[in-house]
Amino acid sequence: MKVIIAEKPDQGATLASIFKNKKQQGYIEIYPNELFPKGAYMTWAVGHLFQLVPPERYRPEWKQWKLETLPIIPERFQYEVEKAKAKQFAIVKELLRKPEVTEIIHAGDAGREGELIVRNIIHMSGVKKPMKRLWLSSLTPKAIYEGFRQLLDEAETRNLYEEAYARACADWLVGMNASRVYSILLKQKGMNDVFSVGRVQTPTLAFIVKREKEIEQFRPEPFWEVVATFSVDGRQYEGKWTNEEGETRIKEEQLAQKIAQFCRNKPAEVNEVKTERKTFLPPLLFNLSSLQATANKVYQFSPKKTLDILQNLYQKGIVSYPRSDSNYVTRGEAETFPDILQKLRAFPEYQPFFPLPNASILHNKRYVNEKKVTDHYAIIPTEQVVDPAKLSADERKIYDLVVRRLIAAHYEAAVFDYTTVTTLVDGRARFISKGKQQIQEGWRKVISQREEDDVTILPSLREGEQGEVLNVRIKEGKTQPPKRYTEGQLITLMKTAGKFLDNEELEKVLAKTEGLGTEATRAAIITTLKERNYIEVKKNQVYATDKAKVLIEAIGDKILASPEMTAKWEQRLSEIGEGKASAAHFMEQVKRLSAKIIQDAVEMSETWNFAGLDTESIQRTKSKATLGKPVGTCKLCGGTVIDKGTFYGCANYAKTKCSFTISKKILGKTISQANVKKLLQHGKTNVIKGFKKGEKTFDAVLVWDDKEKKISFSFVKK
Repeated sequence: MKVIIAEKPDQGATLASIFKNKKQQGYIEIYPNELFPKGAYMTWAVGHLFQLVPPERYRPEWKQWKLETLPIIPERFQYEVEKAKAKQFAIVKELLRKPEVTEIIHAGDAGREGELIVRNIIHMSGVKKPMKRLWLSSLTPKAIYEGFRQLLDEAETRNLYEEAYARACADWLVGMNASRVYSILLKQKGMNDVFSVGRVQTPTLAFIVKREKEIEQFRPEPFWEVVATFSVDGRQYEGKWTNEEGETRIKEEQLAQKIAQFCRNKPAEVNEVKTERKTFLPPLLFNLSSLQATANKVYQFSPKKTLDILQNLYQKGIVSYPRSDSNYVTRGEAETFPDILQKLRAFPEYQPFFPLPNASILHNKRYVNEKKVTDHYAIIPTEQVVDPAKLSADERKIYDLVVRRLIAAHYEAAVFDYTTVTTLVDGRARFISKGKQQIQEGWRKVISQREEDDVTILPSLREGEQGEVLNVRIKEGKTQPPKRYTEGQLITLMKTAGKFLDNEELEKVLAKTEGLGTEATRAAIITTLKERNYIEVKKNQVYATDKAKVLIEAIGDKILASPEMTAKWEQRLSEIGEGKASAAHFMEQVKRLSAKIIQDAVEMSETWNFAGLDTESIQRTKSKATLGKPVGTCKLCGGTVIDKGTFYGCANYAKTKCSFTISKKILGKTISQANVKKLLQHGKTNVIKGFKKGEKTFDAVLVWDDKEKKISFSFVKK
């Protein structure tokens, strides 16, 4: 008899569903069948059942956060079962130890983490029985059956486990030591908070803080453009004045007025007409990062939301493996496409795209390339096609994106002519007009593109044609600061972090290993940055908090804030995964690095300067135990004002509906508890710096207005 261990309960249920079975507590009994003549037990993890033990389990003195105990370097790493998951581990262990069980089938997700989760369970159970590996890229009944029929030898994926284990231990070492040293040193500067530092999250945060600084330091400059309307034989079009360097922006208004005055009512001649034809091939099939970026751009879905929805669709067997880093498929998958597309044709939303210009892409290397398929192929709809109308609204959106990508791959390129017309006014003033004309719609029929360029359709013009200036106007503008990243752009930024490196060799490493983090972890890293109060996402724009700015300022240009370290780590880790490098040697390097991080932080702390940052508000988030804690007397009814989580409010609200409240955040500034106490006791706070309204920032005192019975701003006289 065999025990099959899946990664999650719903995945276990899906894998068992193709056999006659009976559900039990914590497992499913599969009755004897063609593949399992003696039957099998299907059981599961609940994600990670085990975690690396905390420092104090190695040495009691490591419990307290003290500089003198750093670096924390265990001689040998140990795992412990998570308390909430101990019951499930007991069930799995009991099944594994049954004398009739002669073989284990590892059915975790087909990737590094899945490898670690299931192998840890087997290792911690103390059972040593022969093992096979189920490796799937989709959960359709056909794929499950074929997967069980062609199990891999466990040795084929053992190196992936070595890689995942080394990654987990190395991240623990760096995170534990770096988080402690920066938290301790920043506490000495008055910030009593936990500063979480990590190998992937910190370089990602450094990118966000860098952009935030660029925006803060940006000073808008006014400019003017001269726009003329021309008439050539009754055909009208517009053009912008341009200098010899091709610049249309003029820095002095007076000069713009002079140019406009010169051009009024003057003759015009079409001096040059240039047309360039551009061909846009259909986009590649989705991998996880590109799907997360697209769903964020189109629907403002967070990367985590997209992954969660995709996981649900995978569990239903209607899309392939979600955490894929590949944009390609093998010939085997490509051979199933005509059948999948034929089924999709039945639904009203896809009917207009049929018949397809290309019935098959089997020989198209842009999509079908065995060499470029890694552990998994691209994210595609499976042969278990579903009516989109039967899915939830969010599931339908993600499924539709995946389906349209596949349909678009069977379409021709989109072709456009881009025309640039140079018009001379009175033989001297040069104006440029740009136009675009669609020659072939191609795949854009399937995936509509939001036009971002300011390009219009131009009339047909020939060089040497004469006309006149009908009208001239001056358009005033201001230079714009760089834009904040969206969550989707952040995923792309992490994936392509290599381009921010100076070292060419490291760029190649990151190009090969797909940047910071993995397909499976990037969404979680962004979620972690939110949870740890390093970033805020407003209207899909990512803002860095003062806490983030303090940390990145403290780390400076050291290796922790650079993608360089991640590049070197990813190179070594991928070599471990390929069986080309030693995990033990790698861990020795990480131990040395942990000691260097401590040394760098202590040395740099002597010169830290956080001028302009609100360090006072960076205090540890109070636990739920502080909810209800009194902070002063209510200004309206004399009751007690208490901590209510995101605001302070009167404790009499339940009895008398007293509406007195003070928000913990006003115009982007966190109002410290000390300032709230001063306001309640003395009627005003200290000067609070950095309130934000639109693009402007200001400093003010919060005061209690007795007449109006409300809090207002009192501005500081400079």
